[in-house]
Amino acid sequence: MLIIGCIKLKPINNLQINPSKAPTKAQLLKIKCKALRAGVWFKALPRIDRALFDVTIKVLDTICSAQLVKSIFAVVGKLEGLLESKFVRCARTVGQSIAEKASALAQSWGNAAARGWSTDRSFALYFAAMQVNKGAAF
Repeated sequence: MLIIGCIKLKPINNLQINPSKAPTKAQLLKIKCKALRAGVWFKALPRIDRALFDVTIKVLDTICSAQLVKSIFAVVGKLEGLLESKFVRCARTVGQSIAEKASALAQSWGNAAARGWSTDRSFALYFAAMQVNKGAAF
């Protein structure tokens, strides 16, 4: 959790942005640096989105326009998906589907506690790790 002044910001995944408040100049710079380091700033973002982000950083200290905040959050949302690691993406897709199948199978066998497995993130991460590390048969 990031504390700026007296405002506590809850993370949107790994980016420190509070959806109910306008992002600060420092937060926008931090997001841009992460995107540049990851190599997604120029590859994945259209020129108009990069220009909007850059001009907002250069010109404004605080964002007052609700429409501009909405546009900036749209760009941050794109970056959030692009900055997600491959393993986390695999856990979210493959691991989650395997966890749901395992939960349904265990429930059909009469295990009532298995209902929570389908929403358990650590269970999905386990299955994603097993899927990634699954070797070829000898």
